[in-house]
Amino acid sequence: MSWLDEIKWDRDGLVPAIAQEEGSGRVLMFAFMNREALEMTAREGRAVYYSRSRSRLWPKGEESGHIQRVKEIRTDCDKDVILITIEQVGGIACHTGRASCFYHRLERDGWEAVDPVLKSPDTIYGPQ
Repeated sequence: MSWLDEIKWDRDGLVPAIAQEEGSGRVLMFAFMNREALEMTAREGRAVYYSRSRSRLWPKGEESGHIQRVKEIRTDCDKDVILITIEQVGGIACHTGRASCFYHRLERDGWEAVDPVLKSPDTIYGPQ
């Protein structure tokens, strides 16, 4: 049995994946992986996810250049979640130009964006 066979894939063949920054431990993003994405991530040392909206593999940074170099891959006790410790090239993980996708904080009256935009998405991806 392959190590990939031990993962508990959901009915769509996906597993949740959390990207955590090496050193700081900050959670930068959450995505999904299919079997091919996880195998490529382990083989290439670069994070590859599965984009549900595009229905295809998504090598992180393919458009932005903000790749994630993999330092370690772990799974939880049930083997139904992947944790990837990464080096975030360029310091930006989010398509909004922020360091982390988790930049909203719950305040009294609702969600507030509390992390700065480090680089305009128009600069990263071109005018949308």
